[in-house]
Amino acid sequence: MTEIAQKHLAYCWIARGDRVLFLRRSPGVFLAGRWELPGGTVEPGEPFEATAVREVAEETGLKVRVTAELSRDSWPDVAGRAMRIHAFVYTAEEDGTGDVVLNPDEHDEFAWVTPGEARDLELAAHFRRLLEQ
Repeated sequence: MTEIAQKHLAYCWIARGDRVLFLRRSPGVFLAGRWELPGGTVEPGEPFEATAVREVAEETGLKVRVTAELSRDSWPDVAGRAMRIHAFVYTAEEDGTGDVVLNPDEHDEFAWVTPGEARDLELAAHFRRLLEQ
């Protein structure tokens, strides 16, 4: 029997007023051109909330603190590997209001959009499901 690997992702829902920060994945990376919340892969032994805060800093330069869990979702790997993906989305507040500075190796654009506007973006399925909750 093939063992199914587990991958955990943690993201932040960062709002300024009624707008939320979304990032577009750079050309040449997995899911290039798709928009997503700031976040990424949980490292072994790392608490999920710490991953979300670390990834926001690495991807945007913003400093945030997690305030609550917003949602969680799971799905089979879209690339067909024997893997199950688990994503956690946390609401987060900024420590001050800084400028977004993207890591160009991962993202090439950002936008502060309303949840309604975000539905018009090219999103990965799990972010679409989040917006439809």
